[in-house]
Amino acid sequence: MSATHDAKTPARRGSTPGPAPETMITARGLVRTYGSGRTAVHALRGVDLDVPRGELVAVRGRSGAGKTTLLNLVGGLDRPDSGSVLLDGAELTGMGEKQLSALWRERIGFVFQSFGLVPVLTAAENVGVPLRLRRTPWREREERVRLLLEMVGLGDHAEQRPGELSGGQQQRVAVARALANRPALLIADEPTGQLDAETRAAVTELLRAVVAGEGVTVLVATHDDGLIAAADRVLELRDGLITEEGPR
Repeated sequence: MSATHDAKTPARRGSTPGPAPETMITARGLVRTYGSGRTAVHALRGVDLDVPRGELVAVRGRSGAGKTTLLNLVGGLDRPDSGSVLLDGAELTGMGEKQLSALWRERIGFVFQSFGLVPVLTAAENVGVPLRLRRTPWREREERVRLLLEMVGLGDHAEQRPGELSGGQQQRVAVARALANRPALLIADEPTGQLDAETRAAVTELLRAVVAGEGVTVLVATHDDGLIAAADRVLELRDGLITEEGPR
């Protein structure tokens, strides 16, 4: 069953009824198989997916269900065997490497379970990396980094390196870095998977704040019940297909 959002779908939490929101992500017929023959793994078997703009959407499913595969296809990090992905109306599946690189710099931010920070750089320098790649002027870059670190509650930790920060603080730096270039879409793969309960709750609150404050659409794969409860809608990945449980 497609996870399509239409005018009959109840309004998301805290909103008033009205027209269906614009769609940020549209995926149709996504198929991805790894290997061949008896050892083939059919991660996705024809997934249809619609993600409205400005929502936090959680994808859940058992380990190995294909959640990471789905996020990689939506973010252009991998290509489907068949099917298509549109981001804000632009088709990713036909893009070349240069087009995808520009998309990652300007439109999509990624957050991973392993944080992915550069150990020798400070928190501020890690957040500033995407801005340096875009050759953002120094003053503008410094101001954006300062605002982001304050937003994630780490304004006083700008000069600390990842090894001097807790896991939760590192993940918040990773979120700030992903937001540096004001992406339209934030893709997060198990962002709370390595965190304790208190820190998971803090990162969940941060992701909700990102949707409200930065106007970002967030697509997250997770097993975290707290993050699932905070989502505007929850999608279940089962047997290589998406089914919608509906708005929270």
